Amino acid sequence: MNATELRTFPNKWLASWTGNNPKLLLGYYTNDAYYLDPANPEGLKGKESISEYFTKLLRKNPDWKWSVVETFTTETGFTLKWKAEIPIPNTNLILFGLDIVELSGNKISRNEVYFDRSIWMNELMKKL
Repeated sequence: MNATELRTFPNKWLASWTGNNPKLLLGYYTNDAYYLDPANPEGLKGKESISEYFTKLLRKNPDWKWSVVETFTTETGFTLKWKAEIPIPNTNLILFGLDIVELSGNKISRNEVYFDRSIWMNELMKKL
């Protein structure tokens, strides 16, 4: 991936997290990709496992919006600081987090997601 593609890739990829289109999102990942987030601390390996998770996650959150705060290129990809706006009843939750992304060609081979999940869970508990 050249420097121009690397600068535009995070915005395109984050946009694919909105709108409940898991096939579009999965198109950014290699077949043997590794994905880790707070809900999957052991990680998921391979597109099939990741697909099952993304399908459920996007179905539950079709209207959330993700944006790039800052990107730092690395030898194997980039580290991304992001902002997520997550509509939940009577509020729009704002979360900030960090992704470590490794690329193989123009696809993601490793994606580690870090954020404070307790903020999200606390807001959801307030609504019960």
